Amino acid sequence: MTAIMTYRNRTITQDDIAFIKKVIAEYSAEGRTAISRRICHAWDWRQANGLLKDMVCRSLLLILERQHYIVLPPRIKDNNNVGRRACAQYTIETNQEPITGQVKDLMPIKLRQVRRTPEERLCNSLIQHHHYLGYARPVGEHLKYLAFAGDRVLACLIFSSAPYAMTCRDTYIGWTPEARERNRHLLAYNTRFLILPWVKVPHLASHLLGLAARSLSSDWQQLYNHPIFWIETFIDTERFAGTCYRAANWIKLGLTHGRGKYNKTQQQLTSIKAMYGYPLSRDFRKRLCHG
Repeated sequence: MTAIMTYRNRTITQDDIAFIKKVIAEYSAEGRTAISRRICHAWDWRQANGLLKDMVCRSLLLILERQHYIVLPPRIKDNNNVGRRACAQYTIETNQEPITGQVKDLMPIKLRQVRRTPEERLCNSLIQHHHYLGYARPVGEHLKYLAFAGDRVLACLIFSSAPYAMTCRDTYIGWTPEARERNRHLLAYNTRFLILPWVKVPHLASHLLGLAARSLSSDWQQLYNHPIFWIETFIDTERFAGTCYRAANWIKLGLTHGRGKYNKTQQQLTSIKAMYGYPLSRDFRKRLCHG
């Protein structure tokens, strides 16, 4: 079997391409979701909690189409980045009166997990309208948080499944490729962190990162039936210095090369990102390398 590419640690072969083309031919009338789910069932491609890797599979199909290996049927609905489009269609009004002072003046500050709750739409809307990257639906397992002082929203945080392979992180953890394959679901990636623009409170960001670190693992356990032992993020060095992460004792692991996720050249195409990580247990290496 000739290997075409490796995606999310799965080697895609010519036989896989032939199978995908067959599924597309049989289920094109039912749409792309039906196609990706059929492929996931056939490959037994599942998350650690048993759910199908449907969004991962759809991303793979888009890559294969861009590389001219397959032709996908037209979308039944124009739902490209449906999360972003849905957020753009509505704005949930919030009180934008300035919030200033010190962290102690806002106490008690509460961090509320809002994934699969009515407040999830508020989190999505705030991210879409006030974060410089906007909102994009996270792939895989993920949690969303809103920070409150009384009834005032202060900030939003989103954590999702971690990238598969990162040299600086993998070196720091010290795990083997086999251990990474077995335990990567025990890592989480901070994809969005937004202090609302009318909130001007020194040291609030690092305080919220501390609150998130204390509650994330148990919240993840409640929703996905497994804990989290390590969290990480990328900081765009052209925009931010990473001060709040350092203040919250996150560890700077290294810099990306700016080549992008699927760029096969050696040219810098994107901004350089600094990678930071934070262990959620003292024995994180034992749990990740040998668990």
